[in-house]
Amino acid sequence: MRRRPRFGRAAVIAMPTLWFGLFFAVPILILLKISLAESVVAQPPFTDLWSGEGEGLVTLTLNFGNYLWLAQDDLYLAAYVESIRIAALGTLVCLLLGYPMALGIAAARSPWQQMLLALVVLPFWTSFLLRVYAWIGFLGQEGLINQLLLKLGIISAPLVMLQTDGAVLVGIVYTYLPFMILPIYANLSRIEPVLKEASADLGAPPWATFRRVTLPLSLPGVFAGVMLVFIPAIGEFVIPALLGGADTLMIGRVLWDEFFANRDWPVASAVALAILVLVVVPVTILRSVSAPSEERS
Repeated sequence: MRRRPRFGRAAVIAMPTLWFGLFFAVPILILLKISLAESVVAQPPFTDLWSGEGEGLVTLTLNFGNYLWLAQDDLYLAAYVESIRIAALGTLVCLLLGYPMALGIAAARSPWQQMLLALVVLPFWTSFLLRVYAWIGFLGQEGLINQLLLKLGIISAPLVMLQTDGAVLVGIVYTYLPFMILPIYANLSRIEPVLKEASADLGAPPWATFRRVTLPLSLPGVFAGVMLVFIPAIGEFVIPALLGGADTLMIGRVLWDEFFANRDWPVASAVALAILVLVVVPVTILRSVSAPSEERS
């Protein structure tokens, strides 16, 4: 009788573990293998790490020159810095906009709350590519915003808004704002009303209740929202390609150029693994450190 719960628990854990292995661990290992190869004009465009020399001998050849190339070329460093800068700024704007929106949705009554949540999720019902393309019609020199400002007499000539870092920032905020709102709302909706009532009964004003009760209890949702926005925004390709200019150098565009324009798969794989180590590993460590404090709260 004791073995059945253990078997059931193992069966439940096995499915996500298998999914994680097939669709995350295995692709990462393939990228690692390609990043340690050399670029060649062939199909596939990289050398094999293993080579047989007869009589049962196998030679393993590892090329670390791709990673040295990343450290020596300022282009990749600039792309990393620019990607982190734009992603961090977009995450900050999403947080400043998303937290009050999530707070308002959590405080709304049931019929209005469901409608507001539907409005947050509504953009997901349309194509991501079409939503980004729509901003070209808004931000272009002949776009809706410039035409409106010209008719109102606010400006005398069309503003250059498209193909700028500002346009990329607008696209990131518009695209990833729901990913900030939803986890914060989920945490705010789980806060017991009696905690706020007790704070008010003890004489705390609303701002003090928010600072000492609401904000600390919503921090896990804030952290989840920040990660859901920041991590994918770093590797974003479609938004910089459509809304950014030639000076907008983000790592997603660098990866595209290396894979498809230069066909240098080893360097492209090294670029992808480097951003994984530089961003995901520190975030994972930060999450593991903050987890005990969140459990205590």
